[in-house]
Amino acid sequence: MKVKIDDNLCTGCGLCVDICPEVFEMPEAVSIVKTQNIGEDLVEKVKEAAESCPVEAIIIEE
Repeated sequence: MKVKIDDNLCTGCGLCVDICPEVFEMPEAVSIVKTQNIGEDLVEKVKEAAESCPVEAIIIEE
């Protein structure tokens, strides 16, 4: 699984960081993916973050 954030869509609400801080962080005005090594233990949290994103800025590639 690979995860990207479309920084043109991201509004910096921080939901992804709240849901899955192991993968997402927000050092500036928008979130970033801090690791591409998504372990099986984090797949559900990453999917939850993507589904919770109000602007659908999280892109999951499987």
